Amino acid sequence: MNGFRTGILIVLLLATVSGCVPTQRELRLEQDVDEMKRRLAETERRVVTQTQSRSGETRERLDVLARNQAEMQAELDTVRVDQQTTQGRLEDSARERSALREEISLMKDDLGIKISALEDRLAAVEEATRQLASAPPPSAAPRAQGSLYEQGLNLIRNQGEYARGRELLEEFLTRNPQSDLTVNAMYWIGEAYYGEKKYENAILQFQDVIQKYGDHPKAASALLKQGLTFHTLGDEKNARVILQRVIEGFPLSDEAKRAKEKLSQWNGTTS
Repeated sequence: MNGFRTGILIVLLLATVSGCVPTQRELRLEQDVDEMKRRLAETERRVVTQTQSRSGETRERLDVLARNQAEMQAELDTVRVDQQTTQGRLEDSARERSALREEISLMKDDLGIKISALEDRLAAVEEATRQLASAPPPSAAPRAQGSLYEQGLNLIRNQGEYARGRELLEEFLTRNPQSDLTVNAMYWIGEAYYGEKKYENAILQFQDVIQKYGDHPKAASALLKQGLTFHTLGDEKNARVILQRVIEGFPLSDEAKRAKEKLSQWNGTTS
């Protein structure tokens, strides 16, 4: 009986011992699991390392891109400023060239007017010389200074024979340079040029009156007619300036009144 019990105990003990001792397969599985865990941990470590590395590289690249963008923006702003400066200089140069061209054009016009006037005066002098050379002696055909002046004035004012009237007045001035009627004769020569549509000559003739007899009442008439002549030529700027000079220089004269009326008409208003 005791032997049977002892056998049973031995069998149970062996069964217990055999249940606690791992088999070769179980050991291999455990090793495989440990290896997988190790690999997983290594993989996770690599992933974390690569993620951190790539994150650092990304930040560095972003910083480089940001610096490059800032530098490009600064260069672009500099180029824009240079462009604006250059554009301003080009516009200034264009305005200066335009003003210079206008000044040269005015000088050419002025020279043309003076040359034309000199040519006409030279022709008049030559004609007067020819007539004087062929005229009989003064004793044979005496003419008083008043007669020459009145004849010339009558031809200009009443008969519209501007060229012939002007010639008589020019002859009157040649014969009587110190006459009291000199300023009047000079003025009406300007009117004759205007009647002949020789507007540039008329402007110069009126200017002679203004320069030589600036304090004479006839200077106001010459100044007014000079302004009107500029207006006839289409030079409204000079016309307005000259009429304003009439108003300021001869405020109580009839010419100043007419100048105001003309300026009002040109402005499209009534006086």
